[in-house]
Amino acid sequence: MKVLMVLTSHSELGNTGEKTGFWIEEFASPYYVLVDAGAEITIASPKGGQPPVDPKSELKDAQTPSTERFYKDFEVIDKVAHSLKLSGIKEADYNAVFYPGGHGPLWDLATDKNSIQLIEAFYNHQKPIAFVCHAPAALVNVKAKNGEPVVKSKQLTSFSNTEEEAVKLTEVVPFLLEDELTKQGAHYSKGDDWASYTKQDGLLITGQNPGSSEAVAKLLLESLKGTN
Repeated sequence: MKVLMVLTSHSELGNTGEKTGFWIEEFASPYYVLVDAGAEITIASPKGGQPPVDPKSELKDAQTPSTERFYKDFEVIDKVAHSLKLSGIKEADYNAVFYPGGHGPLWDLATDKNSIQLIEAFYNHQKPIAFVCHAPAALVNVKAKNGEPVVKSKQLTSFSNTEEEAVKLTEVVPFLLEDELTKQGAHYSKGDDWASYTKQDGLLITGQNPGSSEAVAKLLLESLKGTN
């Protein structure tokens, strides 16, 4: 099982002067679920090199057993620091792709041409694609073979409007993910704020928030076992 994990390269939280990036738990939890099951992971980002970390994901209340494991795992920390450039990645080399969130993807992965083409290639070759929290932003410009949005008529979830309000970033983000996905014809649903909630529609797997990241990875694992 070869799984590609795609992280954001975007570090500015709109015009707030604050930083953003990827959310550590949303990378660490899935990473260890997949690695512990024998998967081989490749990490990529639009710019390559060290993807920015959302500083809020380093705060004490955002820590989990997976993040604690990550902080002690210098091999993985080094692997993240040397992420490959998305432009050099080929879908044919992998069995599935996983996109962790953080607010960064709203700015770069939503419009990144290499990312869009990759997701389309995975989807068209019947390979599982998984996204958690803000990472479904990477889907908003992805098209199915018929030219329609890939999310149209799909059951999915993502970071919700109420969660965005709770972190007071409704006016900062370039778009509200729940609204954007709904506008494109997705059947959006959500669970309680901050509780684990996932949706799977065929090979498309999505999770609502950081607390959903492990569950999304487990669904991806099941899908991989089903396609092998």
